[in-house]
Amino acid sequence: MSEKALILEMGMGADVHGHDMTKAALRAVSDAIRHSSLTVFRAYKHPSDMRVEVTIAVPFPDQVDRDAVAAALPYGTIEVTVIEGGLHDRGMGGQEDITLAVAGVKAFLDTSGHGFRLVGE
Repeated sequence: MSEKALILEMGMGADVHGHDMTKAALRAVSDAIRHSSLTVFRAYKHPSDMRVEVTIAVPFPDQVDRDAVAAALPYGTIEVTVIEGGLHDRGMGGQEDITLAVAGVKAFLDTSGHGFRLVGE
């Protein structure tokens, strides 16, 4: 197998009222994938054949529903990793605090048996 990372997108999402890490993470993933068109995948294989690594950075990683994040992606075998990061702004006080999440979404595809080659190979 000759798996290559073909897409890397980053996004940011916020929950501005409820400190909901999952909501912020889902918005970050949505922001990231809205910047990509996966036409290269259809040229070689169906998009469901790709493997997708999602890394989410939020202030409280244990509060992210990883299954919900994986379900937000339309294709592929999804791997979700959640790490500490993002931003939790307590400056506004109470329910007005803002939680920011950052997402990195990387898609891989087995390119063996195809004429597809990355520059430098």
